Amino acid sequence: MNEERLEAGFVGAGNMGLALIAGLVRSGVRPEAIGFAEPDAERAAAVRAQFPGLVLLGPRQLAGRARTLVLAVKPQMLPELAADLAAEVTAADPLVVSVAAGIGTGRLGGWLGPETRIVRAMPNTPALIGAGITGLYASPLATEADRKTADRLLGAVGATVWLQDEEQMHAVTATSGSGPAYVFLLIEAMTRAAQRLGLDEATARRLTLATVGGATQLAQESGADPAELRARVTSPGGTTERAITVFEESGLAELVAEAMAAAAARSRELGG
Repeated sequence: MNEERLEAGFVGAGNMGLALIAGLVRSGVRPEAIGFAEPDAERAAAVRAQFPGLVLLGPRQLAGRARTLVLAVKPQMLPELAADLAAEVTAADPLVVSVAAGIGTGRLGGWLGPETRIVRAMPNTPALIGAGITGLYASPLATEADRKTADRLLGAVGATVWLQDEEQMHAVTATSGSGPAYVFLLIEAMTRAAQRLGLDEATARRLTLATVGGATQLAQESGADPAELRARVTSPGGTTERAITVFEESGLAELVAEAMAAAAARSRELGG
């Protein structure tokens, strides 16, 4: 019955599923109106302890009761899971939001049923602290109301960007989806380099984190082109210029482009 339906149901309560649940609760949705399915009993108990009132169900029950069904599982799990949920999805007709990397709405609709309304999402891990950004693509059957629902869901954990071409999701995956790991790698490298230059680990980490965070905030708030901001810091003949020269001579820009192309290619591979 309609009154028994849940506002949202999450198949999978890993880091991203949990981040989205937390975002919904922060936005004012009652835990009692949110359901989740999680096969790991210890994990499920921890989630319910964090959000008392959250409804724990099996995946099929969840698909039959949720107005919005969020598939927050690894892409390799999706074909079998979707086929298993197809009957319930067809009967209950929820909006399906998938956060599985690489899996297109056409393939997902083929597994769930041809009339399924689908929004594909690529969030990133800063969603865990409400500072994420998500690329979104709506399948042709998704309505304007569906788009608003998905925007509220993902907007609860950060900014959203809508795409008109689903092929662009591979670029989003390579840019913002995988991007936090690139930044963490830079933080690791700078911290280790600072230690080799004589700083203790705590000082090196504090300086690096504040520098990366402050530079990012400055780039966001100033509105200036990053190349202009870099030029302002790079005095001719100075220390920064010497470091930038090493980066450029080592082919940093080409290396970043190659790495992101590899991530996009893997996204396509996951989609089959």
